[in-house]
Amino acid sequence: MQKLQSYIHGKWVEGSGEGVPLIDAVTGETIALSDTKGLDFDQALKYGRQKGETLRKMTFQERGNMLKKLALHLTKKKKQFYEVSFRTGATKVDSWIDIEGGFGNLFANASLRKIFPNQAFDVEGDPIDLSRGGRFMAHHILVPKEGVAVHINAFNFPVWGMLEKCAVNWMAGMPAVVKPATNTSFLTEAVVREIINSGILPEGSLQLISGSARSILDTVESQDVVTFTGSADTGRMLKSHKRLLEESVPFNMEADSLNASILGEDAKPGTPEFDLFIKEVRNEMTVKCGQKCTAIRRVIVPENLVEDVQIALGKSLGKVTIGDPRLKEVRMGALVSKDQVQEVRERIQEMTKTASIVYGDLEKIQTIGADTSKGAFMSPIVMREDNPYENIAVHSTEAFGPVSTIMPYKNMGEAIELSKMGKGSLVSSIATNDDKIAADYTVNAATHHGRILVINRESAKQSTGHGSPLPLLVHGGPGRAGGGEEMGGKRGIKHYMQRCAIQGSPTTLTEITGIYQPKAKYKQAEKHPFAYHWEDIQPGMSLKTHNRTLTDTDIVNFGNLTWDHFYAHTDITSLEGSIFEKRTAHGYFIISAAAGLFVYPNKGPVAANYGLEEIRFLRPLYHNDTIHVRLTCKEKVDRDQKGTELPSGIVKWYVEVFDTEAVDEEDKLVAIATILTMVQKKQDVFHEIDRSFLEEKLSLLKEDQKPEWGMMMPQHMLEHLEGSFKLGRGLGGDVEIITPEEHLDKVKETLYTYEKMPQGYKHPLMKQNELEPLKHESFDEAKKSFLKAYDDFHQFHQENPDEMISNAVFGELTYFEWKLLNRKHINHHFEQFGLI
Repeated sequence: MQKLQSYIHGKWVEGSGEGVPLIDAVTGETIALSDTKGLDFDQALKYGRQKGETLRKMTFQERGNMLKKLALHLTKKKKQFYEVSFRTGATKVDSWIDIEGGFGNLFANASLRKIFPNQAFDVEGDPIDLSRGGRFMAHHILVPKEGVAVHINAFNFPVWGMLEKCAVNWMAGMPAVVKPATNTSFLTEAVVREIINSGILPEGSLQLISGSARSILDTVESQDVVTFTGSADTGRMLKSHKRLLEESVPFNMEADSLNASILGEDAKPGTPEFDLFIKEVRNEMTVKCGQKCTAIRRVIVPENLVEDVQIALGKSLGKVTIGDPRLKEVRMGALVSKDQVQEVRERIQEMTKTASIVYGDLEKIQTIGADTSKGAFMSPIVMREDNPYENIAVHSTEAFGPVSTIMPYKNMGEAIELSKMGKGSLVSSIATNDDKIAADYTVNAATHHGRILVINRESAKQSTGHGSPLPLLVHGGPGRAGGGEEMGGKRGIKHYMQRCAIQGSPTTLTEITGIYQPKAKYKQAEKHPFAYHWEDIQPGMSLKTHNRTLTDTDIVNFGNLTWDHFYAHTDITSLEGSIFEKRTAHGYFIISAAAGLFVYPNKGPVAANYGLEEIRFLRPLYHNDTIHVRLTCKEKVDRDQKGTELPSGIVKWYVEVFDTEAVDEEDKLVAIATILTMVQKKQDVFHEIDRSFLEEKLSLLKEDQKPEWGMMMPQHMLEHLEGSFKLGRGLGGDVEIITPEEHLDKVKETLYTYEKMPQGYKHPLMKQNELEPLKHESFDEAKKSFLKAYDDFHQFHQENPDEMISNAVFGELTYFEWKLLNRKHINHHFEQFGLI
């Protein structure tokens, strides 16, 4: 029997023992053996800490793009994971949540790179002035911890459970050691194997232990982080581990959760909210066979609607087909194992000492395409507890399967109290179209739940549902639920970073944080800051402008232009009792005038004004006051190339407006703002193309020169490029655009990137696996004809500047876009022959 392998120390290894059988939940067959005997977990942790340096040194943008690349790669391979997932008892819908939901976590966390600075660590919050003069200050930074994230996961989500945690620690710059639950570890192993084979993650970023790892916490250190998902009993045992206490190792736990869903008093039968409520409860009972930490366990309804809910839920569950999850007609598969079925039965028996089963049968079950004697199948079970205040088993016992209990409430106060009797849950929900009821429940129940969803007709179509944790929201809950937090967007990433308060002068903290701090020393720019590309702009780079006097006419004209006729600008007879002394300049006129002083008029790398983040007017300015401006780079934020824009980044500029003639130092600064500009990045991937460049490279090209890839010889290459120039001025006749219209925009956008053309690309209009016949009699003639075609191309477009010429792959192209294509194309083939 084949053994599962673990991936540690940079290689796939097997244990030395006999192994534990892993069972197909549907057929009862043995899939593989799990064995970790003899594996050195201490060395695995040390290896992760050592190799983690590569991940720690990457910027947030690099980590985010890495996650995005990994998510795209895994999405292309998803079909193979579905086949494995069926063996855990999961239907296609169940598997979609686990597999593609896990990939979605990678995508979502990758997008967070946009809100982090362009460096390996984060700067948190606002600067704190520790001195009256502003020369001694403090800030907080967060740096990646130098340990490993040890993830001990549950059996129910072998893919999502791993990736929702790893996506966060990878974004923080921390490697992971994943220990999945043994009985579904074969699916986790399949995904990890594909991740490792992709080569996208730096080595050491991910290690896998496919089986038991009882001693894994024995050597954790203070820089490590441990997360656990599973039963509260196991979680408490791990949390009290001697090593965790000695080393003060952060421990995050997600445990049992008796989640409650409340039917609002207004949500009577016949309302959309009643139907949505029934649908939500049914889904949470049957998706993953109710084996979800967020599933609805307690169904709390108005006492006069208990019978209605019981009947409606029974009818809805009656339509659920159970059996082989591979079959399209099956809506609920199997539990993870027969042992799990037995455990759920035992929990039900505990609760039925006071509650009664009103739907389902523990002994009888009908299945499609499966043998109930071999698979871990179970009927959905609905119980009813009419006295939930005295009979508390329903608030303390979780049957981790397709089981929910209906219970009554008299008023919203009782509903809130009953929800709290679960002693802390991951999620609660309420179905109501009355926002006052929703507000009452949410505010008063929030202390006992990690997330609360309001279900109503307005949000129904877009709602992700009661049981769906989302990457950008906190996933965790108080009390019984473990008191931990996972995911939560930027908040979650911080769990894997060390917060450190830093103190010093503004100039020193500017250098440490990479963000300009007010009152730091300026770095006088040698030329106008707007004349630099994004890479060459540095925080602190600054420009002082010349002066401008604000005239009475300026203020009146600005009011007429904007229709802003506030009395301080227009009616100087009404200033008595106000803070203004005479005709006052509009605040936005001051900022506009400031822009007029610092904006660089020439065309350059600054592509556009990107917005305004903050603005403050510290005191009024009056007519005949004179101002000057200090423009300083505050921060740089990387940005993905988008659409038909050349690659660019965002620069945040700190704008200080000064009253030039103010006597007192405190009165000089009159306004501050942070403006954003989109600044083009330097193009240093391709050689720019002009005739002298072409002549120089052609002089180096030999007729018999061998290519570094592909079949072309030098003359074939020149004639191919010559043909491209001719196509670029419309000499190709009616060109058929072969790219599907729905993909055309995305394909054209690739012209604007600084990414090279792929080697060995087969152009769809060229012969495949054979060379085109040569057109020119000699190599020298081909050179001359190539240069002439280049000249003719540019002359044509200079005479016809608005002409659009079709390209078979990229569609209709402007002169500028043809030049982008030619630059990539010529660089590609010149590199093919070693000319560049």
